[in-house]
Amino acid sequence: MTDGVGANSPVNQSRFATTAAERIRILERYKRIAMIGLSANSFRPSHFAAIYLLAHGFDVTPVNPREKEILGRRSYASLRDVPPPIEIVDIFREPSAVPSIVEDAIAVGAKVIWMQLGVINEEAAERARQAGLEVVMDRCIKIEHARFFGGLSTIGLNTGVLSAQKRNHSPEPSSK
Repeated sequence: MTDGVGANSPVNQSRFATTAAERIRILERYKRIAMIGLSANSFRPSHFAAIYLLAHGFDVTPVNPREKEILGRRSYASLRDVPPPIEIVDIFREPSAVPSIVEDAIAVGAKVIWMQLGVINEEAAERARQAGLEVVMDRCIKIEHARFFGGLSTIGLNTGVLSAQKRNHSPEPSSK
């Protein structure tokens, strides 16, 4: 399977590979996301992903015990504290943290475990599948949404311009 970002991931050669059609179905069906490890730092990938997802109609709930509020939304200390329903658990944490997050996701009735780029834990993925959850691993939910539904450019935003030339950002001369 060589379908875009993450094409060289070892996950694509494992039993946990997901097809583009499966990821599209997940993104169309589920809109309530608990983002584990969402950072208040605007330079962090999780922060940028959350802004994008919020702008595209997703309900993103921050889960970060070090923050009270992120992006104007209450941040919860743990997944078990988030009011239901939770559909997608999007994980921006190290692979070693995933097993306990999966147990929490099972306990709260989540439907999907989504592990971000570089987050691979096959044992936790197997546990989630055995409990009936869908699993996406080593993929960025923001990149996948933009890839399937438009909005992906070199900076990750929809500029509305289709061109191979750089845009001229110099100010226009004023007419007197």
